[in-house]
Amino acid sequence: MLAIIVNYWLGFWLYEKTKNKLSSSKTGTKSLEYGHKHGYFILLFTWLPVIGDPLTLVAGVLRLKFVWFLIVAGSLRIARYYFLTLVV
Repeated sequence: MLAIIVNYWLGFWLYEKTKNKLSSSKTGTKSLEYGHKHGYFILLFTWLPVIGDPLTLVAGVLRLKFVWFLIVAGSLRIARYYFLTLVV
């Protein structure tokens, strides 16, 4: 949970540097495209292992509201780890 909060605030505070860094990678570019196109809808995919972390960074870059970010992304992260504990 702390990781998604840190990613969000890094994207929010370091807007230009983060946007340039995301634009230079393939996953980051796709994340930015999806973020601009779908907005809050991208938060539904933050539970995914590979693409979830760049999406939390993109949420900060796009300046999505932190409360909604925390509710959606945080609850999905908790659900992901809860499900993993049930499986294992």
